[in-house]
This record gives sequence, structure tokens and C-alpha cells, in this order.
Amino acid sequence: MGRFLITTALEEAWRDDVPVLFLGEWCLSYSRKDRWSKIDAEILPYHWDDRAKLYADYKNLLAFHERLLANLAGQLNEIHGVDHSLRYWRILIGPWLGDFIHILFDRWTSIHQAIAQHVLSGTLILTGKEETLIPNDMADFSRLLIRDEWNHHLYAAILQRFTTVPCSKRARQDIASWTPHAVPNTSWKQLVKRTMADWYVRGARLLASDQDAFLLATYLPFRDEMRMHRRLGQLPQPWRSTSPAKASVDEHRRQWVVAGNSLSPFETCARALIPSQIPAIYLEGYSQLVMQTTVLPWPKKPKLIWTSNALTSDDVFKAWAADKIEKGSPLVVGQHGGHYGIGRWSFLEDHEIAISDRYLSWGWAEPGHPKIKPVGQLKAKRPLGIRHAEKPVALLVTSNHPRQSYRNHSSMISRQWSDYFKDQRIFVAQLPAEIKEALIVRLYCHDYGRDQAAQWHDHFPALRLDAGHSNIIRLIAQCRLYISTYNSTTFLESFTMNIPTIIFWNPNHWELRDSAIPYFEELKRVGIFHESPASAARHVTDIWDHVDEWWSSASVQRTLKQFKARYCDLPNNLLERIEHALREVMPISEKTDSC
Repeated sequence: MGRFLITTALEEAWRDDVPVLFLGEWCLSYSRKDRWSKIDAEILPYHWDDRAKLYADYKNLLAFHERLLANLAGQLNEIHGVDHSLRYWRILIGPWLGDFIHILFDRWTSIHQAIAQHVLSGTLILTGKEETLIPNDMADFSRLLIRDEWNHHLYAAILQRFTTVPCSKRARQDIASWTPHAVPNTSWKQLVKRTMADWYVRGARLLASDQDAFLLATYLPFRDEMRMHRRLGQLPQPWRSTSPAKASVDEHRRQWVVAGNSLSPFETCARALIPSQIPAIYLEGYSQLVMQTTVLPWPKKPKLIWTSNALTSDDVFKAWAADKIEKGSPLVVGQHGGHYGIGRWSFLEDHEIAISDRYLSWGWAEPGHPKIKPVGQLKAKRPLGIRHAEKPVALLVTSNHPRQSYRNHSSMISRQWSDYFKDQRIFVAQLPAEIKEALIVRLYCHDYGRDQAAQWHDHFPALRLDAGHSNIIRLIAQCRLYISTYNSTTFLESFTMNIPTIIFWNPNHWELRDSAIPYFEELKRVGIFHESPASAARHVTDIWDHVDEWWSSASVQRTLKQFKARYCDLPNNLLERIEHALREVMPISEKTDSC
């Protein structure tokens, strides 16, 4: 008879009167266990649980991305009647294209694995309102890709166009509109500050030069960013970006395929689906996007462009910057968090280095990458001036990822969150009652439909949880011990704040690059880094009553000093280092100009 294929957690596309195959754990919402646990079902094993395959696929997809980007750049030039360089299109569409190829390959592989391993009786495709599932821009794409409706739509395109699985159709129910997080109320002090800032900006723009260096989302604290403007010989300008205009989708303009040779059936699929999936701002709304950039009050010929956090989702900035860079303005990109320089692979890191003229790292460098300039931690966190050993709280900081893959880097992915959560439970279970009572678990601020709080409370009803939206500095001020569980910014900041810190994660899900391994081996030697939850729990238990003695020991502090110099350096001359790195890539006539 075969099994009925279910691709997402959208229950309107389910059947429970026949045997089914769930394409992955992402189909199973924790809150709906009462329903899916009663179905005659199997769950398809996840192909990227083979981490060697994940890394090999990443390298292959990166090579395909390069070929595809060149092909797509040529076609977009032709469609829009322009003649932009490959670098221009890499800056503008590269982040979307890289993410989309990775996502599409994951969905394609799961479907074809299901076909190879099971007899499929059919599947149900929800139809209608497809235009609402085409992203307007990169930020919109990032919101859509975590939703079951969008993933169901992508699976449907693959199933209908590239398989023989029987597909029946049903009109979908209304698609719930995206609800952004609530914006907190603005206090009167914030309103006064904003009003004063607006008045300053209006006046400063009158005195700005079209050749000024342009700094946006640099990751520097506000005052340091303003000081950097002065160091570069210009009036400080707190620039702000703007959202791209809404573009109307026109199906008639999407009837094409990406040119070029396909080396596999998947590549054929990607070239066919990109025109129907590409954000509207890159196709129907491109001329409007370009128009937006021409009326911005930003410099016309900036001697330098520096950003750390506007090169992924800010399409207005990317379009403006790509144009200026094509005309000769150098681009400086700053590191904007952890994992960079540590994780074995990362598409964003590779992309940011590729598009930059200079890349400002927090301390690390790599042989063969002369663009990388170690300057120090841009958004440095400093010690709070308190004795953490006297505080009552153990703070466990946790992570979460979307239920389906979204970007390729060496971290847990998709269903592997279940393994990650199991490790957190093992850690908590092995703590003695005294420490368990002192523990606060900080959840990741985005739940992604995982019901984090419910899962924790079902295992540990008395456990204190923080939903992830509170001020973490206030939590840290109560903190005797900070426990980090994933490779990101968290432990880098706790190190620079001199908070006693324990790190643990599964090394098979958070692979390190070769150059980082010796540093983590040293952290392991002094008890900071652990590769199992049981080891971390034992160490927490051992040091709980004398945290300060352990943390202040010569061996721990010596190891921390070495690690921080490499990955989260806090030099006394940070701004001087940054200025030197910026001037290295500025036009020669500008290098000697300063206040």
C-alpha cells in the first residue's frame, strides 16, 4: 500500500487514516504529540546527521553557488538593462542565493531519500495564495523560511516538478500574516534622546561631505563610532538605513530558468525554481530599489564604507554599497559575533571575506587570507565590577535553531536540536539539588515552534526559566557561574566580562577548525571547556563552593589570556587599530587626512 508523505507540521495536509511517512522531526510539534503519536507513522532519518556528508555537501554547494551566481548575474544584468560586475551582484543577492541553495538542497535530498527508501502512496499539496510566499526582500525571506507554509510550498514545487509521487491538491486555509515581536513602549527619556538625535542628524547632514567615510551598523558602541568619525576627519554622522519598498509579484516576469550547465538533477531543479522564488526586490522591484538608493542622504562618493551587520538583510544598504564599491569605494566588514574564526565552516564568514577589501576580526587571522586584519572585539563587554563568587545563581544559556535547516555552518542543524536538548537535560539532571535550585535556564528568545518552556517543565517542573527577552546583564549581575552551551558570541563576552564560565557542547555538532583546536584543548585542560554534559556537570559540582579559587588560579587566567588575545581581544588602543586598518584601504589622497 505504501505510506502517505507528510512534509511539514501543517496538519491540514496530513492524513491519519492511512500509514504515513513524516519527512523529518520538524513535522512533529511537541504540543501536538497527542495527535501524531496515535498515527501509524515512520520518521525519515535525517541525511545531515552524517556530519561528514554535511561538510562535503557544503563544499559542493559553495562551488555550485559560484557558478550559479555568475550565471544569474548575467541574466539579471540583461533583464534590468544594466551592466554590473559579479561583485555587485554578490553583495546584493549573494546572501539570499547562498541560503536558498542550501535550503533547497536539504529539501530536495530529503524528498529523494524518502522516494528511495519507501513506497509512497501520495501526498497532499495545499494551493492558493502562492504570491504571499514569495519574499519581498532578504529580511522577508528570513521570516518566511522558518514557517511551515513556505516550506510546504517549496516541497510542493519539488514534488510536482521533479518526482512522480502522486500529488492531490486542496485549497489552503488562510495563511496567517507574519506577526513581528511586540515593540516595547518608548520611555519619555528615550523620546527626548531620539528627538535630540534627529535634530543633530539634520544639522550634521548640512555639513557632511560627499566624500565622507560611511559607517553603518559597525558594532562599535555609539560613542566609539562617533569618535571614529572624528578620527577620520569628518563630522560624526549617526546614519540610519531604511526598509525597501514593497514590490508587486508578476508571474509573467518569472517564466525563465537560470542559464548554465547543470551537473546533477538537483542543479537542474535549482536553476528552474530560482526564478519563481527570488525575492521580488531583486526582480520586479529592482528599479524601485535602485531609485531608493539615489535619494538617500548618504555620501555620493564615500572614501570608505564600513559595516559589520548590514550585509545580509539590509537590501537598501547592499544596493547602495554595491554601486559605490563598483565605482571605487573600498568595503570594510567587521566581525559581528562569535563562531567566526572558530567554527570549521561558515557560509556567512566566507561570503563576508569574499566581498570585503578588509575584514576586521576580533583577534584571529588565517594563513592565505591577507584581507583579515585582527583589531579586537568591536562590541566589547567589560567586567561589571562585582564578585561573582558571592552571587547565588548558575546561569545556563541555551540555543535554538529553526526546525528545518536555514544556513550552512558548523553547528547543530534541524532535528539535531533534539540531541542538543537531551544534552541540556543530562547536564541539569546530574547537578546536585543545591545547584539545581540555584540554576536559571535562559531559553533562546525565538521558539521556532519547539515549545522550549513546555519541554523543560515536563522534565523539570521546579526549574526556573528565563524566556530570553529579559536584560541579560541583570541576570549576569546575579551570576556566580555562567554556562555556555553553543559556539557563538555568549562565552566570548562572558570571558571579556571576567565571569566564571563553563562551556560544553557536542563536538560532532559544533566542529572546530584546525587552527582553533589547540586553544580549546587548553580550555579543556583547565576545566572551562567540556565535550559532554556529564563532564561539565561534574566540574560545576566540584567548583561551586570555591568558584573564585578556580577561576582566579594562575593556570586558568593564563589560558584565558591566550584565548582572549586570539578570539576576543580587548586592546587599549582599539580605535587606533581600527583607524589604521581603515586607512590601509582608503584612497592614497585620503590616508594622511585626519583631525
